[in-house]
Amino acid sequence: MFGKIGLVGIGPIGSSLARVICRERLAGHIAIASGGIETLKRAEKLKLGDTYTTEANEAVRGADLVVVSVPVGASGAVAEEIEPALKEGAILTEVGSAKVSAIAQMQPVVPEGVHFIPGHPLTGTEKSGDAGFADLFENRWCILTPLEGTDLTALEKLSEFWRRCGANIGTTDPQHHDTTLALVSHLPHIIAYNIVGTAADLETVTKSKVIKYSASGFRDLTRLAASDPRTWHDMCLHNRDAILEMMARFLEDLAHLQRAIRWGEGDKLFDFFTRARAIRCSIIEEGQNIDASGYIPSARQSGIRRSLAQQTAPSPRHPQGRCQLDPSL
Repeated sequence: MFGKIGLVGIGPIGSSLARVICRERLAGHIAIASGGIETLKRAEKLKLGDTYTTEANEAVRGADLVVVSVPVGASGAVAEEIEPALKEGAILTEVGSAKVSAIAQMQPVVPEGVHFIPGHPLTGTEKSGDAGFADLFENRWCILTPLEGTDLTALEKLSEFWRRCGANIGTTDPQHHDTTLALVSHLPHIIAYNIVGTAADLETVTKSKVIKYSASGFRDLTRLAASDPRTWHDMCLHNRDAILEMMARFLEDLAHLQRAIRWGEGDKLFDFFTRARAIRCSIIEEGQNIDASGYIPSARQSGIRRSLAQQTAPSPRHPQGRCQLDPSL
């Protein structure tokens, strides 16, 4: 599909892309760039690509498709580094969870003739590093946020790339994306971190066994708090306005629930829980709760609804290709 693909960043998304690109034979050459020497050595040991470098501009030189998967706050610096090496006609995309910020940082330095099409695969794990797997994108949404004047041929080629990685395609504008993700992904992570902090503080004060004896509800709710703190520090700073708006809405709803509990308003509580349960069940019915391998996805996967996408397309199934990946992957 592509002669050369350059992957800048080899975390969960980048390493999963490397695996599925190899499996589906989507590129003749995979070039991997990472600023971490140990991460790069690990990727090479796992045979995730063909060439490995700590210099992003080397990885993207001559690439037909460049995928930047770094923290949103680093996307501008990466764009400046790779700008001289991007070839005319190449497709440049990034996979960050805050589109407005990423676009503001990257678009001004994208050379004329390079097709910059931001995107966001709504998937991931709470693990960091090269904790990816080839089925990560299977039956998940990849939301593209094409800019005004985007070349339609390039857009369709990038869409087909994600389809062949197993994803369904949706498109929306950057602001709508960020507002929606603030609700279905960013806010759940913040809540998870906060409730763990509350439990830890309570244990310190009461010397109780809050964490030791936590039941499955606490464990399941707080799984997201195992995510990389650097990622969510970055996200809170780069999607700040949308997150604050959703936090305000959440706190208003929580206050209504608190009032119903205080005054013993059983009917209100039952109606609230019934409505929330129905929404949760609809998520399961759409197949967004677990993937083919049984992995329970993060809130960014399970929370996203069809309303995010203005255009959608189901992903066809592709036969597995053969490649020289480690058989344990």
